[in-house]
Amino acid sequence: MKKVKKIMGILLTFIMVFSFIGCSKGETDTSGDKVTNAPKDSGKEADSKEDTKTSTEKVKITYSMWGSAEEGSKTQAVADKFNASQDRIQVEVVSIPWENYMTKLNSMATAGQLPDTGMLKEDGVVQWSSEGMLNDVSSMYEGSDSKPLDSLAYKYKGATVAYAAANEVLVLYYNKKMFDKANIAYPPASFDQAWTWEQFVDTAKKLTVDKNGKHPGEDGFDNQSITQYGCMVENLPWQLETWALSNGSGFYSSDGSEVKIGEDASVEAIQKVADLYLKDYVAPLSVGQTDDGVQRSLIAGTVAMTTNGAWNVGTCLNTAKDEGLSYGVAVLPYMKDKVTLSTGGANVVFSQTKHAKEAMEWIKWYNSEENSWSLIESGIWMPTLDKWYTDETLTHKWVDNPNFPPYAEYKSAVVDYAKSSAAKSASWFYTNHTTDFNTLLGSVLGDVWTGKTTAKDAITKNLDALKAAHDGNQ
Repeated sequence: MKKVKKIMGILLTFIMVFSFIGCSKGETDTSGDKVTNAPKDSGKEADSKEDTKTSTEKVKITYSMWGSAEEGSKTQAVADKFNASQDRIQVEVVSIPWENYMTKLNSMATAGQLPDTGMLKEDGVVQWSSEGMLNDVSSMYEGSDSKPLDSLAYKYKGATVAYAAANEVLVLYYNKKMFDKANIAYPPASFDQAWTWEQFVDTAKKLTVDKNGKHPGEDGFDNQSITQYGCMVENLPWQLETWALSNGSGFYSSDGSEVKIGEDASVEAIQKVADLYLKDYVAPLSVGQTDDGVQRSLIAGTVAMTTNGAWNVGTCLNTAKDEGLSYGVAVLPYMKDKVTLSTGGANVVFSQTKHAKEAMEWIKWYNSEENSWSLIESGIWMPTLDKWYTDETLTHKWVDNPNFPPYAEYKSAVVDYAKSSAAKSASWFYTNHTTDFNTLLGSVLGDVWTGKTTAKDAITKNLDALKAAHDGNQ
């Protein structure tokens, strides 16, 4: 499941280097590894007054991150700005190579030597919370003029154990020239006017063309010689849950305790996505294994519409726009309920710290928009604090720049959408073992995308295994 490394690589690594060097990261890491022999009484918030310091001596805290020594130095330079901004806290950055990051943290946890705070991948937050290794950070934004959107709070047993360091939502991108050529109205940017799934498919048929200029449903249409597809729906497992939720079900219960993917509504939603290729002939084959959907569809010039994350504006669409792509952004279509997923990687406060209050102060400062502005204005990140979505002055500061689609379009399709009732937390914000579940699901659905089996048969056959993966018993 390559998405796990990509999001955290994009949503946290960039904050330490302030530059982007690629549109997609590499292979999956097992962030959900359980901590063994960890102190079980360390889940209580530590009193920052322990190890009393003199009034002139700063409290020293450590912050772990994955990356090279050079990247660690750049992050330390950012921390030094924080260190100089006040006279109470001194942050020291500990850089650990990506390949060894979780192994090293597990070893440190076993020895009772975890850093005070650090990076943790999305799918590792609830896992570590379940092992008693993360602090409750519900008080982090007390007294602030704004706090992160509700969809960006990681929860475990009702407690907020982390906030996302950035926001991302899923949207619909489209090629304006293809729509103009076909004389078709652009997809709606307004949440209130979102297309139904049927409207989406009908439009995709009008934009799908074979070598003779025929569309699906017309006499003589040849589905073996399609030169332009109307759409592609990203079917990476974690994004696929959008449609199960939209169809009135989901992969899990709302509290994450039960697996619901076997429900008829979830199975039906997955089959509808598969049928875009198998029956509707409006989408190319996608097997849900590679995290480059925008590049191999919209940017490749072979697909008129594609779903994916807001981060693509900064990671690859800006470059494509400079090279001639005229694209727009819209809200997702819906089956029964209007849904988009919110996600973002976390900076956490480890429960072994004696300085939880100071660690939270550092993380709050580090996560502030001012410290990641280059990522926000480029379109890679979205702000987390509510005020950026409600204060028009701040929204203009964020969106009113040439890196984005037109202000009104982006504000409606992304900013307002992320604030709306449609924005739901991705499952790793509230349930455990999502890496194991999604990896197995990706394998289970392989033959569904090619039509060798149906979503109902594949999921029914493997439902017990999927439940076991969710329970950590795979």
